[in-house]
Amino acid sequence: MSIITGRGDEGETDLLFGRRISKTSLRVEVLGCVDELNAALGLARAAGASGEVEEIIDRVQDQLIGLMGQFACQPGDEARYEKAGFSSVGQEDLDWVVATARDFEKRGITFKGWARPGADHSLARAGLDFARTAARRCERTVLKLHEGGEEVPQVLRLYFNRLSDLMWILARAA
Repeated sequence: MSIITGRGDEGETDLLFGRRISKTSLRVEVLGCVDELNAALGLARAAGASGEVEEIIDRVQDQLIGLMGQFACQPGDEARYEKAGFSSVGQEDLDWVVATARDFEKRGITFKGWARPGADHSLARAGLDFARTAARRCERTVLKLHEGGEEVPQVLRLYFNRLSDLMWILARAA
């Protein structure tokens, strides 16, 4: 099977359950933002993030895969998504992000150099800062989708905000 299908040549793309949607829709924008965030985390991992931070990145990337599935599901198809057994992000995932961030805060972090990502020549830290900015973009795009009339559960609206905080903390602690 070829990745080149030509199905998107008219400006639409596929979502789950055979649904088609404009490539310029906010839902597709959210999917792109989450994909970019996942890639930024991959960059931080490949740049040498430490064992504990790499484990956190792995868990977050797993959550992002579930999020992409949730956003690739049109409103009204949530029951089909759940019945199909696809992974999703819920309150327990948000709680884990917050608890992990608080755990790192207790260890002590420094604010030195945070405004100049990469200044310390750490690719892993710069990758985490890149992931932080991508998470903020995800947050803004998810909020636009919600404010535009497509109901986005509060846990998903909060997730990217808290995740960007975690990325900031990890970049300082890495």
